[in-house]
Amino acid sequence: MEIRRSFAILFWISGFVLLSIHGDCFYLPGVTPEDFTKGALLQVKVNKLTSTKTQLPYSYYSLPFCRPKTIVDSAENLGEVLRGDRIENSPYVFQMREPQMCNIVGKIKLDAKDAKDFKEKIEDEYRVNMILDNLPLVVPIKRQEQESATVYQHGFYVGLKGQYTGSQDEKHFVHNHLSFLVKFHQDAKTDSARIVGFEVKPFSVKHEYDGEWMNEKTRLTTCDPHAKRLVVNSDSPQEVADKEDIIFTYDVQFMASDVKWASRWDTYLLMSDDQIHWFSIVNSLMIVLFLSGMVAMIMLRTLYRDISKYNQLETQEEAQEETGWKLVHGDVFRPPANSDLLCVYVGIGVQFFGMILVTMIFAALGFLSPSNRGGLMTAMLLLWVFMGLFAGYASARLYKLFKGTEWKKITLKTALMFPAIVFAIFFVLNALIWGEKSSGAVPFGTMFALVFLWFGISVPLVFVGSYIGFKKPAIEDPVKTNKIPRQIPEQALYMNPVFSILIGGILPFGAVFIELFFILTSIWLHQFYYIFGFLFIVFLILIVTCAEITIVLCYFQLCSEDYLWWWRAYLTSGSSALYLFLYATFYFFTKLEITKPVSGVLYFGHMLIVSYAFFVLTGTIGFYACFWFTRLIYSSVKID
Repeated sequence: MEIRRSFAILFWISGFVLLSIHGDCFYLPGVTPEDFTKGALLQVKVNKLTSTKTQLPYSYYSLPFCRPKTIVDSAENLGEVLRGDRIENSPYVFQMREPQMCNIVGKIKLDAKDAKDFKEKIEDEYRVNMILDNLPLVVPIKRQEQESATVYQHGFYVGLKGQYTGSQDEKHFVHNHLSFLVKFHQDAKTDSARIVGFEVKPFSVKHEYDGEWMNEKTRLTTCDPHAKRLVVNSDSPQEVADKEDIIFTYDVQFMASDVKWASRWDTYLLMSDDQIHWFSIVNSLMIVLFLSGMVAMIMLRTLYRDISKYNQLETQEEAQEETGWKLVHGDVFRPPANSDLLCVYVGIGVQFFGMILVTMIFAALGFLSPSNRGGLMTAMLLLWVFMGLFAGYASARLYKLFKGTEWKKITLKTALMFPAIVFAIFFVLNALIWGEKSSGAVPFGTMFALVFLWFGISVPLVFVGSYIGFKKPAIEDPVKTNKIPRQIPEQALYMNPVFSILIGGILPFGAVFIELFFILTSIWLHQFYYIFGFLFIVFLILIVTCAEITIVLCYFQLCSEDYLWWWRAYLTSGSSALYLFLYATFYFFTKLEITKPVSGVLYFGHMLIVSYAFFVLTGTIGFYACFWFTRLIYSSVKID
């Protein structure tokens, strides 16, 4: 089922089949959104319980909440499963534009285990996530410094911890009364309406009732359905304790809104402080553009002078001995040590570059918005699989340039190396999540789907690309390579490989670290990220920065008569991944409140995968920039 759905998404991306990834969460031009007439039934769905403290999601019914007669799982795509989403039906059912007050959901009796589970979830600040017409539930919170400003929190807390009136001991209280507000936009011509907002205010109320318990027909003395308010407020909250009865209730109100259906996600996507976000990105953009302009100007003037000087020396009597980067022309294209590994990493980097480029284009066009849950991750996985064609082609072309003959061996390494390392880390992390009994653990069926996509599609495509690339004529070097390598003179301290590589990674990291902050916040603090236009601009800046810093340092290296540039070009821009991981460590200790060791391992494990991928991406960009640069300058001078 998951594999078939994954293929459907792929064809949608390719443009061959225009298909919804999820039946009720994807909107395309020409597809009519769902209209609700007065009295129509609205089914609230429940999603996972989430916490920024543990980063371990759990299914809603892992706690003893009131359940419907039959629990039905909603169809989920590959990305949703990997995100830990578990969408199910709930006993919360509304009637469109018909307010309901003090509706009883049900009553539960806690035993010692249930009370312990509730207390642990309250301690870890878990939130309950619900969905109505594909809109996530939010809690409006007024900002103290700005009376008119309102921020929205995803989901409501399971409960709270505090002191009961007249008691010094801290106790745990559960939010058992939910006051929903459904906003709708009514069609001026018809009686139908569309849902544009879903909010809630949670309360903890120790309900009491007269007579015997008769389920939904019980008359509560703490909640009057005709008073349009709770008779007893949160001054008498519902404590979580062994053998305690908890009655769950809810209100629902409907409010007309001027927000149109097409704009209903704006509230959710603009939760962060836009002014700081925009200012930071523009500031970063200006700094990087200024530095890039300076680097480009210096390089153009210096190179023009060098090439003019070298070409004029052939006609002058004082021309004696070649100097600078021209001196190493007989060794500059000598294949490097571990050339096979370099070919593999360049091919993987091309695969990553193609995946990210196409993903960002689709995201910037609005096809992968957060309203399409799991769509972004699913698209990235499938694009990675199909970009294997370009990975095989790139690695084979470079391998043939290095006079390699065993193309099948290099192809197999390209197809298996990076996914195997990532899959090994992912498998260990998944085992840890499974040990915590979290819904974030990827089930066996999804694991099989991932392995099938890898070996069934990606590996064959890498072989196809490699075969095509190896059959093409080899790339010719602009100058001949000497049989005997010349000796490299002693280098200055600032040209030390380690120092040069570490310096080279600072500027590419500086181009993305501000945007990286918002990306980390959206991932680990459970916020939406949707400014893909700016992200695409930052990605272009990253490409330019990686290329220019690598070219500059490569030029200095060749001027120092050090011709071992192949690996250093890759590592120079690739070292920005080290700074990314260090920044992730800084973010962990300054912004997150993770306390569990398992959660810390999960964080650093995932950030290790991200940093490794960033290393491959930026390293490949720097390598190709330097490859183009060296071929350009050595084909521009006269060499006997």
